[in-house]
Amino acid sequence: MTNAPISAAGSAIELRQVTKSYGETTVLHGVDLALRPGELVSLLGPSGCGKTTALRCIAGLETVSGGRVLIGGEDVTGVPVHQRDIGMVFQQYSLFPHRTVAHNVAFGLSMRKVPRAERARRVTEMLDLVGLADLAERYPHELSGGQQQRVALARALVTRPRALLLDEPLSALDAKVRVRLRDQIRAIQTELGITTVFVTHDQAEALAISDRVAVMERGQIAQLGTPEELYRRPASPFVADFVGLSNRIAATLAGDEVELHGARLPALITEAVPRDARVTAFVRPEHVLLSPAAAPSAAGLAGAAAGAGAGSGADAGAAASTGSISATVVSSGFLGSVRRTVVRLSDGTELASQHDAAHEFRPGDAVRVSFVRTPVTVTARA
Repeated sequence: MTNAPISAAGSAIELRQVTKSYGETTVLHGVDLALRPGELVSLLGPSGCGKTTALRCIAGLETVSGGRVLIGGEDVTGVPVHQRDIGMVFQQYSLFPHRTVAHNVAFGLSMRKVPRAERARRVTEMLDLVGLADLAERYPHELSGGQQQRVALARALVTRPRALLLDEPLSALDAKVRVRLRDQIRAIQTELGITTVFVTHDQAEALAISDRVAVMERGQIAQLGTPEELYRRPASPFVADFVGLSNRIAATLAGDEVELHGARLPALITEAVPRDARVTAFVRPEHVLLSPAAAPSAAGLAGAAAGAGAGSGADAGAAASTGSISATVVSSGFLGSVRRTVVRLSDGTELASQHDAAHEFRPGDAVRVSFVRTPVTVTARA
């Protein structure tokens, strides 16, 4: 990649008590969000949560019903979209089919009356940045989906905008291309230092590329934090359930700990729950440890803990809680560097465990189950 200063330093973006209503239906409920210059923040949530509406309010494609939008400290709430100095990339590439790649990228510069020589230099520079310099004279129909999306990204960045807005830009691509392109977007964003809002419903995508993630629920931000904070210390049952996979286990709250199947684990209490109440505990699959029933020794459990940690983000040195319980393997799937094994306890409870692929279990195998002693989110049992 070039080291040229293709983009100016990113600008701060703020939403201050932004609301958006369509008739009697309110989609955004007083959203507050602040992005630091050069930061990439993902808006993550299920369909209908308001994430795209929030992005469109930043862009000026939607008129806010209340509150303010600021870019670089400037109040742009009433400023038309073409005067906000932002770059946008959408799910649909929206390239001009009758224009070459170079002409597509140059379009915004042409509209700004940039001199021809400067325009050509900046287009070449940007195509080199996105790895498409050798395809400048091709037409969109001659490109793959991933290449077309990179053209759209180059077109959005070539004008050197104050901010970049990405609305589900990878959802039309196949899985392998998505991973490769998301990494390229992150690398380019980091190199340019451009403030970026990335809208997605794909949690893996958001966790992989973001400085921070804003999880949205029913038109509000349920939690804003780093990927690690959201995963390890979710602020609500919704976040715990939406970000990553969790086993929902019936348990009892005992002071600052939760008791489940003979184990006592530190409790993350996200709502008012009476002490000694019956609760639901959210336990991550990598914190469910398995060992063969024939060898439920401490050494066996330590080996399972190490297996759970490999490739799964668990701390391989974390100690399992005391004791273990009997279970039977229901299914086990190979996921590359890890396996996900589902077991059934004697009371019918099913638990998913994520562990090193080297530890293979088969349906019907008798196993012992224990838990990594790590904080778990609890909520009042429904």
